[in-house]
Amino acid sequence: MAENDIKVLLVEDHTMIRMGTALVIEKAQGISMVAEAENGQQGVEMAQKYNPDVILMDIGLPVIDGIEATRQIKEADSNAKILIFTSRDNDDDVFAALAAGADGYIMKGATPEQLTSAIVAVNEGTAWLDPAIARLVLSSVQQQKGADTQSSGINYKTAKNTFGLTDREMEVLALIVDGLTNPEIAEKLFISRATAKAHVHSILQKLYVDDRTQAAVTAMREGLV
Repeated sequence: MAENDIKVLLVEDHTMIRMGTALVIEKAQGISMVAEAENGQQGVEMAQKYNPDVILMDIGLPVIDGIEATRQIKEADSNAKILIFTSRDNDDDVFAALAAGADGYIMKGATPEQLTSAIVAVNEGTAWLDPAIARLVLSSVQQQKGADTQSSGINYKTAKNTFGLTDREMEVLALIVDGLTNPEIAEKLFISRATAKAHVHSILQKLYVDDRTQAAVTAMREGLV
């Protein structure tokens, strides 16, 4: 393990998944495993013992589940960075994990590249949500904002668009949140692929984000779509 590597604690009860995930992490440049835990209580104890940079946390764990483990770790160290790594994508688990203080949420079906990108992002202090999870959270936020808008009479999108996005960029951003690729955006809006790519690039710059997932998270957080 190199001195500047991101140190990861993996908390996962399924042996084969733990082994496979550990292998992905060890193969990633700039990331190293410092410890593994088989249940939530071990995860809490190892977080205190090893002080990892990022904790990769399953939800369905024995003894105490990943949500409770996340809450306890965050109570002991508010600076701890926890990336939920699970196959659960229902509303209750997602919002409970985020409420417990999780810094990111990625599905176990993610590619090795997506997993390592999520670890790096969380380590750097960037909230990272799996695109499917971002859409789920966004849907809930939209419902709430819709209720707020009806009660107040405020055009919420207009009020919150302080990033200087054009109307067309707002349309493209909504499609990014829906998970569409540049070619799909081009087809949907009847524009060229080059134009779609240019709009996406402009959106990322205006939102001060590095990728489409971060753009979706920002859109959700700021009520842009």
